[in-house]
Amino acid sequence: MQIKLWINDKEYIDDISPDTILLDFLRSKGCLSVKRGCETSNCGLCTVLMQGKPILSCSTLAVRANGLRVTTIEGMQEEASDFGGFLADEGAEQCGFCSPGFIINVIAMKNELKNPTEDEIKNYLEGNLCRCTGYMGQLRAVKKYLEKYSDMKKGA
Repeated sequence: MQIKLWINDKEYIDDISPDTILLDFLRSKGCLSVKRGCETSNCGLCTVLMQGKPILSCSTLAVRANGLRVTTIEGMQEEASDFGGFLADEGAEQCGFCSPGFIINVIAMKNELKNPTEDEIKNYLEGNLCRCTGYMGQLRAVKKYLEKYSDMKKGA
């Protein structure tokens, strides 16, 4: 079956098997930040944006992206680098294996929620697992990152 989609603003038209998982399709197109972790939709390593909303690509058929825009960390390097600095400043960056999915979710949260509470932040990110860090450093980084953009919006 033929699908057409945009990955990081580049158009792709391809013939795929109907059971092709989006994660596999994205990796075949060079998006190696999209990781296979649990294969049960529980770890968040495969998180990408589809039409600006975070989805788990390990449990999404590629055909569901037909006609849509998919963004991986490769397509949002500036924003990812910005937040990565916050992670590093809080000592929350270790091996980096989980970072692409986590960062995508943080950026999506920044765009979706206005002034989220700590509980809302935790709830939004509860599907992202990290084996290296304690979550407190990550939480501090997320709060500081969101505060920066909240302050920028207030000044606008």
